[in-house]
Amino acid sequence: MHVTRLYSGEDGESHFEDLQIEVGGDAEIGKLSVRIPTTGLVFRETAADYNYGWHNAPQRQYILMLDGSVDITVGSGETRRLNTGDILLCEDTTGRGHVSRAVEGKPRRSVFVTLE
Repeated sequence: MHVTRLYSGEDGESHFEDLQIEVGGDAEIGKLSVRIPTTGLVFRETAADYNYGWHNAPQRQYILMLDGSVDITVGSGETRRLNTGDILLCEDTTGRGHVSRAVEGKPRRSVFVTLE
């Protein structure tokens, strides 16, 4: 399962990394990953004109994109678009952070799963 990781580098800038979460087994309910300990769950809706300048993640968290899209830009200028169904592991809690913007003037719904 593909996950985009957003993390703080030693240069003080945020960067992207592509990860694969291993799923396996042949259980009746499907293939599963290992259990990841979490501390909370937050539902979020952002407005169609959402444009949040440079900021850090408040804590390590997965962001599950339920509906809509977001463009995220890091210090190198690279921008990635996350769409419905995408998963972001947000770990850039230090440094300059990243920029998040709504896409095509549409609202977005997501779930934050906070990590230990």
